[in-house]
Amino acid sequence: MMPADQGHADADRDRLRDLWRRIQAGGPGEYTRVVVPSLSFDREELSKIQGIQFYEERFLLSLLRLADPRDRAIVVTSLPISPDIVAYFTGLLPERVRQDVGRRLTLLSTHDPTPRPLTEKVLGRPRLLERIRRAIPDRGQAYLTCFNTTQLERRLAEELGIPLSGADPRLGWIGTKTGSRRVFAEAGVPAGLAVAPVHSRTDLVKGLDEIARAVPGMRRAVIKLDDSFAGAGNAIIDIPTGLPDDALERELRLDRALEGLRPTAGESATTYLVKLEHMGGIVEQFLEGLDDSPLPSPSVQLRVDPDGQVQILSTHDQVLGGPIGQTYVGCRFPADCAYRSHIQELGLAVGSVLAGHGVIGRFAVDFLCGAGGQDDAVHGIEINLRVGGTTFPFMALESLVPGELDPVTGDYRSEAGVRKYYFATDNLRSAAYQGLSPEDFFEIMDAHALRFDHGSQTGPVFYMIGALSQFGRLGVVCIADAREQAEEMYRHVVGVLDQECPEDRDAWSPPTHPMGLPLADLE
Repeated sequence: MMPADQGHADADRDRLRDLWRRIQAGGPGEYTRVVVPSLSFDREELSKIQGIQFYEERFLLSLLRLADPRDRAIVVTSLPISPDIVAYFTGLLPERVRQDVGRRLTLLSTHDPTPRPLTEKVLGRPRLLERIRRAIPDRGQAYLTCFNTTQLERRLAEELGIPLSGADPRLGWIGTKTGSRRVFAEAGVPAGLAVAPVHSRTDLVKGLDEIARAVPGMRRAVIKLDDSFAGAGNAIIDIPTGLPDDALERELRLDRALEGLRPTAGESATTYLVKLEHMGGIVEQFLEGLDDSPLPSPSVQLRVDPDGQVQILSTHDQVLGGPIGQTYVGCRFPADCAYRSHIQELGLAVGSVLAGHGVIGRFAVDFLCGAGGQDDAVHGIEINLRVGGTTFPFMALESLVPGELDPVTGDYRSEAGVRKYYFATDNLRSAAYQGLSPEDFFEIMDAHALRFDHGSQTGPVFYMIGALSQFGRLGVVCIADAREQAEEMYRHVVGVLDQECPEDRDAWSPPTHPMGLPLADLE
């Protein structure tokens, strides 16, 4: 007898395949996206990130898909979205569809800011569930989309009677750090040395010893919690120099070195190791170049369609920051041409393996390039079996600038044949921006003409605007016709905000990444 979960997954795939084909064919008839942007991760991991509930606002960029008159969207968030913010996004739509948007858009909220998965909040509110059901005009033409897919999302899809668009929760192991390593091996993608899984301090010490013996002179190792995201579950450890040959003495010295463990989230080594025992993880070689400068960390985003076809969506160079340089804070599109074709090829190899396992939906593969001073060295780092930080900027580009990605070159060209570029971050932050209401922010935008221009198909697009007042944090995608123009646009945006919100720079100064762009790091 087929397991119930497998039956649900197969039924979802069949329903999604039929709906996908109808949408792609461009035929008449509306379809409904039920958007529940739940970050369904460990609660303690979620609590590490300030203003985590405002990450849900990144999905408001999907409102730009309402440019398709067949599209209906039901968007559920933890907190109500300001009408000014909704008006901003709908104002970016073509004028021909704006009058109809009110009928095709439903916004609902749990009114619950607690740092726990949104899906869990929705499932605990029967009346809200019923309101969502009533808002779906035809369940045969609807699907559920979320940030990541777990058994919570599977249950919500069943409650609503619609298919879940995303990887079957039973395949969630693929998106763990340990699972990524298994897939890389299956796909023939090179990766640095690693020991996985590790579940205890003893495992960790033995893993460090194994890697240190295999890579003499290695200065650092990185430890990653299996089910974490955005680098928030990573930690760096320095490897003691001159480790002796005696096995017991080596392990004692490595064990003492754990006291100097540096977690990304700024927590203590003790609490981090407790989480490692609870969640499990991986210890791996810290890949670095010949000097101390950070290695390029590109990412390729792909999708397995419901019919099993693997498609490249985009490539990015990720900008990493945080206390130990392991946290995603922004990206450039597209990735550098020096390795773009290579990571696309490796990404497709991973996608083929994932499709073979039955995965559908979006995912991204992260890499490091140039390890050990070898310009052609590309190593797989992890698989994000979900939408991610690079998903939303590209969503803005393809919605606002109709065109297509060349699957060979990785360039995105508008319908007029113009190459498009962007710089994006969801972590533009300053203490001076705190207290800005959406209304305040839009006044600043208008006063300085910080608007996307449909004529030139360039300009900034803002999101996570609701996080400004409490956390002084904002997201922005700067779309331009050249890479340098996109980054200069970002500098201009920062300059305007700093001008309008002056503060004592002796008290606080935003960190910079190697390109000199002021970027704030996650706390």
